[in-house]
Amino acid sequence: MSQSFDVVVIGGGPGGYIAAIRAAQLGFKVACIDEWKNATGGPAPGGTCTNIGCIPSKALLQSSEHFDHANHHFADHGITATDVKIDIAKMIGRKDTVVKQNNDGILYLFKKNKITFFHGRGSFAKAVEAGYEIQVTGAKEELLTARQIIVATGSNARALPGTPFDEEMVLSNDGALRLGAVPKKMVLIGSGVIGLEMGSVWRRLGSDVTILEGLPTFLGAVDEQIAKEAKKAFDKQGLKIELGVKVGDIKTTKKGVSVAYTNAKGEAQSLDADKLIVSIGRVPNTIGLNAEAVGLQLDERGAIVVDAECRTNLKGVWAVGDVVRGPMLAHKAEEEGVAVAERIAGQHGHVNFNTIPWVIYTSPEIAWVGETEQQLKARGAAYKAGTFPFLANGRARALGDTTGMVKFLADATTDEILGVHIVGPMASELIAEAVVAMEFKASAEDIARICHAHPSLSEATKEAALAVDKRTLNF
Repeated sequence: MSQSFDVVVIGGGPGGYIAAIRAAQLGFKVACIDEWKNATGGPAPGGTCTNIGCIPSKALLQSSEHFDHANHHFADHGITATDVKIDIAKMIGRKDTVVKQNNDGILYLFKKNKITFFHGRGSFAKAVEAGYEIQVTGAKEELLTARQIIVATGSNARALPGTPFDEEMVLSNDGALRLGAVPKKMVLIGSGVIGLEMGSVWRRLGSDVTILEGLPTFLGAVDEQIAKEAKKAFDKQGLKIELGVKVGDIKTTKKGVSVAYTNAKGEAQSLDADKLIVSIGRVPNTIGLNAEAVGLQLDERGAIVVDAECRTNLKGVWAVGDVVRGPMLAHKAEEEGVAVAERIAGQHGHVNFNTIPWVIYTSPEIAWVGETEQQLKARGAAYKAGTFPFLANGRARALGDTTGMVKFLADATTDEILGVHIVGPMASELIAEAVVAMEFKASAEDIARICHAHPSLSEATKEAALAVDKRTLNF
């Protein structure tokens, strides 16, 4: 006999668990199904983000940055640190603890909001008069019924054709986050977010890292001026990045990996490494959802087809996050989850794709929102640009990290902010001010007129806004 709910959410990642919480807040009887398991086989909600993505990667980035500072920057502060060592097992253990704290936090939130949690895989069984029957396959088989279904099954790492992940020599983000020792040599294919972040972690810890990128430009989605500044910093750090390459045969042995490729000049090259990380994007996770049982429409990539409000082709079935169109970002999934729960309740959920921030948590951090300068040029927009370097920021000098800049792009006539781009310290935090400003259609002048605390990194944001009108005060 099936259990009846108002809303059933399939997937407990950022989109799913947040959708479940918001639906419960709105008075619905809610169930959430998630199959992630921890090391002991217990539930580990939070999806890729919590388990093998956003959260663990930031833990390792933080640990590796401390190690790098101890080795290379403490002396600048008068601190003598000799024979500094890294305990990889302890570092990975700390990362695992951080992940578990997040898993447990989500389970607590389910209990707090009276959400029924089912540990297992959720799939469509059939359409019924009361809505849809959802099969839960796990340690205990369950059958759930609800009129409203939210699919939030996330995405999986894309493998190279003919080179599947073995998570021993050929690693996805999963394997890259649980290495037991620092590889002497590491090759990464793909210079996107995952490639740069994982490359940064293991380079700081002592690995000789080379990143191979098929595109001829570095970070093509990033504002060109910002990308160039970031590339200079990575080059200086010793992170080797080769652009415009074509990867050929990949051979693995018990000792390592050999990668054949053609460089941008068309010359045949080969790299031998202890580990290979493949970070060439992600694919929607709809395998096992049994979409065909109810006629749920998928596109050629396997993504669920939705409209602007995340409605599928089936009445009462919604989908959010990585499994649908749009950027594969945890915070985008969260916003869609909240919006769908509110739409089910008859409210008007809001997601503005133009003000979704992007962040790469390297050092320096890279963050942006809105259009790039190359996008504005491509559409023939009349705009003004203003930049301010952290080199001229007092707080950045005190931190000892003056790499990078803040860049504002504003409409030439109205002064409305069209994009903000940052490379430098704490860019991930600084971008929030720009998101708020753009969401409320602020002008560069609005930011320029706001009092910012001194000394603070955020003063660079104010100064970049002033630079739009060519009137910076400290540069």
